[in-house]
Amino acid sequence: MTKRAGKGAHFLAKQILDLIQEARFEVGHHLREQQLADTLSVSRTPVRAAMNLLETLGVIEARKNQGFFLAQPAEGLHRVELDLPEAGDEALYNQLVRDRLEGVIPVSLTQTDIAQRYNVDRVTMTRALARLSEDGLIARNTGHGWRFQPSLDSESTLRSSYDFRLTMEPAALLLPTFAPDRSVLERCRREHIFLTSHLGLSGATPKQLFETDATFHEMFAEFSGNVFMHQAMQQQNRLRRLLEFRGYENRRRIREWCGEHLDIIDAVLDNDMAAASQRMHDHLSHAFRSTDVPVVKSEPRSRIDDRSDAQVR
Repeated sequence: MTKRAGKGAHFLAKQILDLIQEARFEVGHHLREQQLADTLSVSRTPVRAAMNLLETLGVIEARKNQGFFLAQPAEGLHRVELDLPEAGDEALYNQLVRDRLEGVIPVSLTQTDIAQRYNVDRVTMTRALARLSEDGLIARNTGHGWRFQPSLDSESTLRSSYDFRLTMEPAALLLPTFAPDRSVLERCRREHIFLTSHLGLSGATPKQLFETDATFHEMFAEFSGNVFMHQAMQQQNRLRRLLEFRGYENRRRIREWCGEHLDIIDAVLDNDMAAASQRMHDHLSHAFRSTDVPVVKSEPRSRIDDRSDAQVR
């Protein structure tokens, strides 16, 4: 039986497909593992796993003692389907976030609550909670259970956040201490080009989309040379992580903000900082007007909520 490829292999395989199409490689082109690893900023091991997956789909062929070679025309690779099965822990992760946004579950709950409500085994639950914690969405209570982290949970706090960012982020690009790293900008540019491709958008998870968005804004705050701006942007990203989770279901808007990000990157690469600052302002204004993410609904008063509150005291 063929070993099932992991989620990472699927995502990396999509990136490799995108690179092949962008470079318009011909059939028979030698796809070197190390070169792909360097381009995608990963080690050779995950690249090999992705290549093995592409081989099972007939996209490439492995030649003994020679490596991998392209087996299909690059222009036809957009038709290749890379369905990514949702693991149990990822399904639980997504459901917990959705239910918190809808106010179905309280801000604090225990593992017993989760196991009973979602009928999941301990391993699946532990993995989902570990991922939520790693992503900064939840934290352990001082007593028992877990608590969702503070978020932009009202229209006023969301507006205040954007007002603050509209003041800070465009200004950061105009500081005399602003010093961009062109290699980092180029890598960020490639990531956005990948996301705007059809395969990229169909396969990227909300977490991956958020990280791309958050990294973009933190990158420019760091380039500003002002440590307080950088720290402030990191805090803003922590606050908006949960609330904006559902915003990444709007694929049309993702394409729009990817394009807006690329316009800003291009202006900085051209050293046109006035244009970059204006484009950042326009981008943030558009983002606020376009947001259709509902605020977190009121706390449910239920047996689960009462028990969780009692455990926190």
